[in-house]
Amino acid sequence: MLSFNHEVAKNLRKISFLLKEQHANPFRCQAYLKAAITIEALPQDLRQLFKNSGVKGLTQLPNIGLGIARSINDYITMGHMTRLDNLRGNTNPIDLFQVIPTLGREMAQRIHDTLHVDTLEAFENAIFEGQLDNVKGIGVKRKKAIKAWFAQCFGARQLPIPTHHQPIEAKPSIELIFNIDAQYRKKAKAGELPVITPKRFNPENKPWLPVMHLNKENWHFTAMYSNTQRAHKLNLTLDWVLIFCYDEHHQESQYTLVTETHGPLKGKRVIRGQEAACEIFYTTKNAIKNPNTDIEKIAATVK
Repeated sequence: MLSFNHEVAKNLRKISFLLKEQHANPFRCQAYLKAAITIEALPQDLRQLFKNSGVKGLTQLPNIGLGIARSINDYITMGHMTRLDNLRGNTNPIDLFQVIPTLGREMAQRIHDTLHVDTLEAFENAIFEGQLDNVKGIGVKRKKAIKAWFAQCFGARQLPIPTHHQPIEAKPSIELIFNIDAQYRKKAKAGELPVITPKRFNPENKPWLPVMHLNKENWHFTAMYSNTQRAHKLNLTLDWVLIFCYDEHHQESQYTLVTETHGPLKGKRVIRGQEAACEIFYTTKNAIKNPNTDIEKIAATVK
């Protein structure tokens, strides 16, 4: 077996093992195991295949969907898989984003704090949705450089052309995300979840970080407390929750949930970056209990 392919397969097997150990859906465990077997049997070096055909070429292999192909891409470009880091609770978004040209530590921190993303896939989704303009200090040249890097590493992603018949990209509803958040915090508090031993911010090397895997409405969710420097600094580790969502192709989206500390939603759980949508959600929910509430009038005031 080619040595580099063996390294990739070994990491995919680790993901499969951790998913099984953390009581994830057996289908997901098997998906990564089957991908590892495919890579082990491949006569060609993955790096050469990626160089010639990119992520699309990887997805032409048996048992390799887009999500797993991107994990392989991570290993080819960075030497580690962020999905494996996530399962271990060792994600370091500040260091991760600095692999992108033109991004130093300060800008990487600003992106993390503004867009509330912890992985390259979540960062790419934010760019695709036009959120990069919200980050102070990112001009036209830097924006082009960032997009060019993602296009080179992940393949160009075309912006959709709106039509009256075009379906909205499927995403979990805000209500579903809130339900996952509530269920995770309840089970974590009750000690009903498997715990992992993160390497970061854990000097005593103790198992403390609860992880929940759950299938709901054709989505697979992974939830855990935010083991980030900022969460520890603000003593909000047991309040901030990261929810990773995967579709049937193992493509990832990410949500950060916190308890709001100011404004009209003070004391309520919100999804960072989606505060306006959360306010409309709570307004609508309240209107069901109070039929005289003018939803449209209130929603129109939400910026």
